[in-house]
Order: sequence, then C-alpha cells, then structure tokens
Amino acid sequence: MLSFKKIWTKKTLVALGLGQFLSLLITSTGFSSSELARRGINAPTSQSFLNYVLLAIVYGSIMLYRKQALKAKWYYYAILSLVDVEANFLVVKAYQYTSITSVMLLDCWSIPSVMVLTWFFLSTKYRFKKIAGVIVCVAGLVMVVFSDVHSGDRSGGSNPRKGDALVIAGATLYAISNVSEEFLVKNADRVELMSLLGFFGAIISAIQISILERNEIKSIHWSAGAAFPFFGFSLAMFLFYSFVPILLKISGSTMLNLSLLTSDMWAVVIRIFAYHEKVDWMYFVAFAAVAVGLVVYSGGDKEEAPHHADGGDEDAERSKHFDEEAGSSKTRESGKLDLASTSNADEEDIESKNVGKKS
Repeated sequence: MLSFKKIWTKKTLVALGLGQFLSLLITSTGFSSSELARRGINAPTSQSFLNYVLLAIVYGSIMLYRKQALKAKWYYYAILSLVDVEANFLVVKAYQYTSITSVMLLDCWSIPSVMVLTWFFLSTKYRFKKIAGVIVCVAGLVMVVFSDVHSGDRSGGSNPRKGDALVIAGATLYAISNVSEEFLVKNADRVELMSLLGFFGAIISAIQISILERNEIKSIHWSAGAAFPFFGFSLAMFLFYSFVPILLKISGSTMLNLSLLTSDMWAVVIRIFAYHEKVDWMYFVAFAAVAVGLVVYSGGDKEEAPHHADGGDEDAERSKHFDEEAGSSKTRESGKLDLASTSNADEEDIESKNVGKKS
C-alpha cells in the first residue's frame, strides 16, 4: 500500500503539473491543426518547420554564448531529428486515411514501446505499481474510444488499414524519439539537445517541404484567420519541446506519454465550455481513470531509490560516450581515498583501545 506522504512528494506534484501543462499544449496544437484543416490547409511538415527554426535560434544562441564543446556526437542529434520529424509527419498524415478513434487507440502503442526501450537500453526498472498505473491509464483511454463508438462518432476513413499502419509506425518513432531524448538530457545537456534538434529538424523539414508540400504552400491564401492558428501551432510546439526535457529528466519517457493521454480529454473539456457541446458520460469516467493511473505511476518514487543507487555503475558505463568520464574517474578516486583514510582511522582507534585494555 502506498501512503499519501510517499505519493504527494514535491517531485510527484511537479511531474503531474508539468505533464498536464504539456498535455494542454498538445491539445492547443490539435485545435490549431483542426482549424487549418477546416480552411483547406494540409501542410503538417510546414507547421513543424517554424518550431524547429525557433528552437535553433533561441537555444542555439545560448549554446553559442556558452562556447562549450559538444557533450554528444553531432550525428546523434541528426538521427534523432530525422526520427522526430517523420514521427510528426506520419501521425498527422494518418488522419487522412483512418478515423480519429483509431488514431487515439493505436497511438497508445508508444507507451509499451517506451517501456520496452527504456528497460532494454536505459535499464529502467518497472515495479508492479508502475505497470498498474500504465494499465489504468490505457484503460481510461479505451473508455474514450468506446464512448466515441457508443455516440456514433466514428468514420471508417478512406483507407483504414493504411491509416492504422501509419499511426503504429509514427507511435513507434515517437517512442524512439522520447527515449533518445531522455538518454541525451540525462547524459548530455538540455540546451545542446534543443538547439541541435532544432537545427537538424529545420534542415530535414525544409528538404521534405520542398519535395512533398511545395505546391500546397503556394496554394495557401494567407489571412489573419489562417496565420493565427499556423503560428499558434508553432508557438505551442516550441513551448512543448522546451519543457519536455525537464519532465524526461524528472520522471522519464513513460510518464511523459501517460501524461499526454489526457490531451484528448482536455479537448472535450474545451468543447464543453467553449463550444457548449454535449459529450458522453464515459469521458468523465475515463478522465478520472487516467488521473488515478498517473498518480499511481508517479507516486512512491522514494521506494525506487535503491535502484538508482545500484544503477550508478550502469549510468557511469553509459556516460563513457560523452566527455564526463574524466570527472567521474576523479570522483571515484577521491571516494576510494576517503574510504581508505576512514578505514585506517578505524584501525588506529581499535589498536589504541587494545593497548589501553592491556595496560
């Protein structure tokens, strides 16, 4: 049983609050994309392009001001950027072929993918309560899907199999991207990650736009109604990308993906209060289930401390890819010297006590 003191720690509250902030940002990007689609603008890579440019300018300026050497190889960031750009492209493209209900359900594939990848590559330990929290969260989202089916809000799409395959592929790439970012943000530097992700992401997006979306960009009739959601999407994505590494460092990739499950339910809340729409009662049950699952997953981190201590050697082994090896070696040597001096002092005390007893 988990006590409330173990659940409601400062770390847990920060992780939950930040996760929901990121979920709201994703919700806002969804509404922006819907408005652009309603106006006949279908350019997913172009929407993300400005986000990557903002990341490169803002964090690249900080990186240049620091004048520090890279802590990770540049091609790590190039590969990560390619994966991230294509993940965004595939999932947005899937909406043209399958229903939104299918996208919502299949997008959950990123959660078990993240868990497997973090367990295999980052040696993350998942206790029963963590797995239980994931199951509760996914069950909550399945309720949303059943609610859509019950309400009749489901269309098959022009090519459901193709759309479903795109979603699964995109969700898998999202998982790879999230786990890679978690590894880099814990072993390298957040500013370095954001600046180079933006730099390479902008280059890859520009190439893809010139090949796939050149005619679409030319046909856009720019107006205030089109520009506001377009730039609003980019700003929300920029904030999302800026805060994601913080949550990854606090709670990891699985907590991030679980938190984003609530984005669909925040969209329902906005529809209720902003557009006065009526929704099925199962949405509220689903929202509560996801909230409980998040608390169960993120609670009781104090029990995980021994795992982190035992995993110190593994973390040191992974950090060999970066330039921190020398500092780690010095720390270990100083620890050995302290231990040796402590042992010598204890031996001297024992000897002095024995001499005192003999006298």
